[in-house]
Amino acid sequence: MSKVSKTDWKHLAEMEDKDIDTSDIPELDDAFFQNAEIKVPPKQPVTLRLDADVLTWFKSQGAGYQTRINKLLRSYMESQTHR
Repeated sequence: MSKVSKTDWKHLAEMEDKDIDTSDIPELDDAFFQNAEIKVPPKQPVTLRLDADVLTWFKSQGAGYQTRINKLLRSYMESQTHR
């Protein structure tokens, strides 16, 4: 975001869900979900050099280690682009 937010994020984070006024937001009905599409960014195979101990640790966590590495990289990317 290029503008400074005027939202009181601390206050919002402390609110209970039941206290949030959502009356101006329509409920999602069956028609919405009939037309909804899941859009997943395409994966691209790459060669990536990682420290051996880092790769061993990720692999030791079981199947899906590449997905977990991708999620961590995405999280870092998003934290850097929202600065």
